[in-house]
Amino acid sequence: MGQSMHARRDHIASLLLATAITLSLAPAALAADDDRQDGKLEEIVVSGSYTISETIDTATGLGLTLQETPQSVSVMTEQRILDQALDSLRDVVGNAVGVSVSEIDNVRNNFYSRGFEVQNYQVDGVPLSWSLAGDSGETMADVSIYQRIEFVRGATGLLTGAGDPSASINLVRKHADATELTGFVNIGTGSWNDRQILGDVGTALNSAGTIRARVVGKYEAADSFVDFYEDKKTVLYGVLEADLTDNTLLRVGASYQNSDPTAPSWGALPSWFSDGTRTDWPRSTSTSADWVRWETTNKNYFANLIQTFGNGWELRLNYNRLENQQDTKLLYLFGSPDPETGLGLLSSPYKSHGDSTQDSFDAQVKGGFNLLGQQHDFVLGALHSRQTVDTVSFPTAVPYAPDLGSFFDWDASVPEPEWSDTPVVAQDLVTKQTGFYGATRLSVSDRFKVILGGRLAKWKRTGQDYEVTTNFGDSGVFIPYAGALYDITDHHRLYVSYTEIFQPQNARDENGDYLDPLEGKSAEVGLKSSFLDDMLHTSVAVFRIDQDNLAQTVPGTYVPGHEPENEGGLPVQEATRAAQGTISKGFEFEIVGQPIDGWNISFGYTQYKAHDADDVAINTDQPRKLLNLFTTYRFNGVLEGLTAGGGVNWQSKIYSAAPSPELEPLQQDAYALVNLMARYDITPQLYVQGNLENLLDKTYYSQVGFFDQYRYGAPRNFKVGLTYQF
Repeated sequence: MGQSMHARRDHIASLLLATAITLSLAPAALAADDDRQDGKLEEIVVSGSYTISETIDTATGLGLTLQETPQSVSVMTEQRILDQALDSLRDVVGNAVGVSVSEIDNVRNNFYSRGFEVQNYQVDGVPLSWSLAGDSGETMADVSIYQRIEFVRGATGLLTGAGDPSASINLVRKHADATELTGFVNIGTGSWNDRQILGDVGTALNSAGTIRARVVGKYEAADSFVDFYEDKKTVLYGVLEADLTDNTLLRVGASYQNSDPTAPSWGALPSWFSDGTRTDWPRSTSTSADWVRWETTNKNYFANLIQTFGNGWELRLNYNRLENQQDTKLLYLFGSPDPETGLGLLSSPYKSHGDSTQDSFDAQVKGGFNLLGQQHDFVLGALHSRQTVDTVSFPTAVPYAPDLGSFFDWDASVPEPEWSDTPVVAQDLVTKQTGFYGATRLSVSDRFKVILGGRLAKWKRTGQDYEVTTNFGDSGVFIPYAGALYDITDHHRLYVSYTEIFQPQNARDENGDYLDPLEGKSAEVGLKSSFLDDMLHTSVAVFRIDQDNLAQTVPGTYVPGHEPENEGGLPVQEATRAAQGTISKGFEFEIVGQPIDGWNISFGYTQYKAHDADDVAINTDQPRKLLNLFTTYRFNGVLEGLTAGGGVNWQSKIYSAAPSPELEPLQQDAYALVNLMARYDITPQLYVQGNLENLLDKTYYSQVGFFDQYRYGAPRNFKVGLTYQF
């Protein structure tokens, strides 16, 4: 991609400025750490339940620690997830540093970071392809089967291939590592008739402990603060590990999740009355009907073989199969009701059955080598995945135009359409991705290391997508990766990283044509530090992302055949334009760890600006500033056995332009959500825990502008659970 000399100078100046800012923070950090200079960062063993000591492959594949990775990395550990009683991936993302959630409806969610949508997902480091906004329930995946969830912000094309410069989310499964019977059982209840039971058990299957198993099971049923909505969820997970030899590990397993909600919303709430004034519905308002269903089933089968050689090198072979299914009977309400009578809304029904399967094969070899008196690292890998999507829809047998009555009196009793028995092919798609990647970490000296790598990527999608013949993608795309790290002291590391980006996209313009692939660059400069014998970590980063062809919604326009009033049963799809010269730049700061025994803390702050070449702000429905804080303290003495904590999630205002200039834009002002928790150990094996979310009962929008509608976030609610550990 070309770049003018002036733009290049601006880019270099930004990096130099970022470096100066980062270095300016070092002296105070160094002064605070002068009495702890006795260990290399590579030798650190992290303790503290909000941090990890394990290496990660999410960014480079080299198996580096968080401190050794030249990008912003945050981890939501199992303890943090338990402390906040987080259930789904959506819940985790909403409490993680530098990422945000836009709730489309009861099933779908979009995640964002640094101004761009997150579409890169991995499970145990293997890239996944999810459906649009997770309409098969992927973003609502239950997190009880995961050991931790990793967030690498910025571009991650080296490992994920085609993607966005936002972030990659890696779901790390629980492993069967217990050689004796261990686990826990939890029963809980909460607001809106929520009740659940969860069990997690692991043990060895032979006396030598070389064959081990772990099983997780969960059932949850709940109503909602939204009228008519109920949900039932079943989760099962099993993994078997066998030490075939002292150097060979085989891991096989499977997971299953089924969600079967009653009366879920498809879309959100009307934003304007017919006279142009803004609506202000109660938080419990629903646009669903009592016959609406949106059942999703997610299955995952996997096998991993890890072979360690005598020279320390390692070979990993991975197979991963995803099977997602959805069965829907939906009702979409749209339009602008009369402010006096509540009349005037229109309806569009939709019934479908969809299946999506993805087979992924991943091979990786990595290890260290000596050269010129220094130890270096190297990784070489290949990935091939094939995803098929088959969706059929069932049009109405006769025209559907029910009398909706006044929306002020909506009771979900609108009649169900008479559906045709003849299915119509809606989607018949095949997506293939192949990638070959390699990276090396070269030790120029004990304190200075350079990471160089690249990926040769191919991505192709073909088939039929709602009556549109699809055939787009790219091949032979080279994605470079470069990073450098310098140890200012043994506990303070300065880093810089750079990579390029490409992403084929299915966004279409008002003529129905696909937009060109996203193209761009990403650069980041930061400082990572450790304190208090590595009990506390801090990181500060300055980043800049340049991107072209970013899809931006054109309010009031639609892809041909996908208008709200279409009678063909096709889903509504707004038209987009390709924004050029898009820039996102900002900074992040994070503190995580244990300042003193018993006190866990996680704090993060993110701030950025994002605009196109005309200096017009893009993706304004995402907050430019995010602050996340959560902390717990375990008491001693007379309060021994009590752990208390809390936190706050704050974000700046968001807004979305109205479809016409005479209408007031949709806006959510800055707001903060306060959460509390307390846990008491009744015995060493038995404890009770309570969580209170949205303590101040803040009324806020969790999404504005998607199809010119808005959605409310959850009001104050609680959870109480009793857990027995063995």
